[in-house]
Amino acid sequence: MAESPAPTARTAQLRLSIGYVLLFGVTGVSLPYAGLWMRDRGLSGAEIGILLAAPMLARLITGPALAVWADGFAHRRTPIALLAAAAALGYGGALFVDGFGPWMVCWFVGATAAAALLPLSDVLTLRLARRSGFTFALPRGFGSAAFVAANVVMGAILTRTSSQAVGVWIACGAALLAVFALAGLPDEAVGDGPRTRARDRFRGLGALLASAPFVGAVAATAALHASHAFYYAFSAVLWTAQGLSATVTGALWGFAVVMEIAFMWVIEPWRRRLGVSPWTLILIAAGAGAVRWAALTTEPGLGWLVALQALHALSFAASYLAGLELVDRFSPPESHTAAQTLSSALSSGVVIGVATLVSGPLYDAHGAQGYWAMTALALSGGLVALVMRRRAPA
Repeated sequence: MAESPAPTARTAQLRLSIGYVLLFGVTGVSLPYAGLWMRDRGLSGAEIGILLAAPMLARLITGPALAVWADGFAHRRTPIALLAAAAALGYGGALFVDGFGPWMVCWFVGATAAAALLPLSDVLTLRLARRSGFTFALPRGFGSAAFVAANVVMGAILTRTSSQAVGVWIACGAALLAVFALAGLPDEAVGDGPRTRARDRFRGLGALLASAPFVGAVAATAALHASHAFYYAFSAVLWTAQGLSATVTGALWGFAVVMEIAFMWVIEPWRRRLGVSPWTLILIAAGAGAVRWAALTTEPGLGWLVALQALHALSFAASYLAGLELVDRFSPPESHTAAQTLSSALSSGVVIGVATLVSGPLYDAHGAQGYWAMTALALSGGLVALVMRRRAPA
C-alpha cells in the first residue's frame, strides 16, 4: 500500500502542536493535582510519595525498554497511540479501585506510559522539524501553554466538584490523545531502511552509553533538571509560609511557565539564527539556575520572586532544548528514539527522583536553605558542559 504524502511544514506543525496540547493537557492536571486525588481516596502521605516516586525511579529500566519496543514499529505515531491508550487504562483503572496495592498497579501503568510519550513525541517533532525547516520549539511551546491552561481550568473545576475530576480528566485526555495520535499525527517512518531486531537495538543502547559526548550531554542536562526538585516540591510550601496566598503562589508558577513559552517561541529561533552552541546555552542555563536557587535561600519578597521566576526560561527551557539538540547530535539516526528516551529517563526520571527524595529531609532540617543543594547541582551541570564543550566534536 502506498504511503500517504508527507504533510507540508505548516500542516506538520499544526498536527504536532495538537499532539503536544493533548499530552500536556494530561500532565498539566496529573502533576499538580494527583496527590490531592490520592489523598481524598484515603491514601496516606507516605503511600502517595511511594506511588509518585516509583514510576520515576523505575524509568531507568522502563524507559530504555519502551524505547527499544517503540523502534520495532514501522511508524512513530503507532507506539505513541498505544502508550496513550495504556495511560488511559491505567489512570482510568484508578477511578474504580481502592487500597494501596491496586492503586500502585494502576498508577504505575498510567504514569510509566505517560512519561514515555514526551521523548517519543520529541523525536517525531525533531525529525520533521529538521526535514521541513521549522523550529522544534514552536509546536513544543503549545504544550507548555496547554500545561498552564489545564492547571488553571482544573483548579476552577475543583472549587465546584470533588478531586475525582482529576482522574476523569487525565484518563479521558489520554484516551483522546491515543485516538488523535493514530489518526492525526504525521505518518513518519521510524527508519529509512529495514527494521532492526530488538537485540540489535539493545546493543545500540550500549553504544550510546559508551559515547562520552552523549553521556556528557545527558549528565549536564540531568543535573540542571534535577536542580529544580526542591523548587517543585517545596516552593509553594515556603511561599505560603511567608504569607503569600495560594492564588499568588499559583500565579508565580504560571508566570514561570509563560516565560518558558516565551523562550521557546521568541528566543530559541533567534538563538538558532545566531548559531549559539547548545553547550553555551547549557552554561547560560547553569548560571541562571545557580543565581535563582541561591537567591531563593534568602526567602525574598514578591517583587524579587517575580524576577527570579522569569529565570525559569533559562534554568529549564534553555537546558531542555539544548539537551534535546545535543542528544540528537551525538546519537545515530537509528538510535534517536532510544537516545532521547534514555536521556529523559535519567534527567526527568531517576536523577530528579533521587533529588526529590533528598529534598524532603533537606526541607525538614534546613527550610529554604535546602536551595543551596540545588545551586550546587546547577553548577555541576555547568561544569560538565564546560568540559564537554572543549572535548566534544563540533
